[in-house]
Amino acid sequence: MKNAAMVLGIIGGVVGMVVGFFGYGFAEIGSWFSETTNGLTDETLGTGENADRTRFVSLFGPILGIAGGAMSPGRPLLGAILMLLSAVGMFWGFGFNVFTMFPIAMCLAAGLLGLSGALARER
Repeated sequence: MKNAAMVLGIIGGVVGMVVGFFGYGFAEIGSWFSETTNGLTDETLGTGENADRTRFVSLFGPILGIAGGAMSPGRPLLGAILMLLSAVGMFWGFGFNVFTMFPIAMCLAAGLLGLSGALARER
């Protein structure tokens, strides 16, 4: 279970990095256009109040997934917590859509497998 959590967490983090690159770029383009067009594009692109959250999650969501996956064979409970935080963060920052369903689902499944690996280790 811990090895499956490791693989799923790392793959979910890497796929989340791809989503994060586009999310961060989209937030930057939206903020740049809103500065040059007096805020007209904020309503069009929908990047107004969520741009900082998107930037934050774009950076730290995949890092938590990869770090949790790498940590899960040695410290399964801590790795599981990090991967679950990654899944929740990506859901909070990006929502659940066709581009985010795989990294969210992989990090969530990896977190649950890591939790079950941590519980099996205690017995």
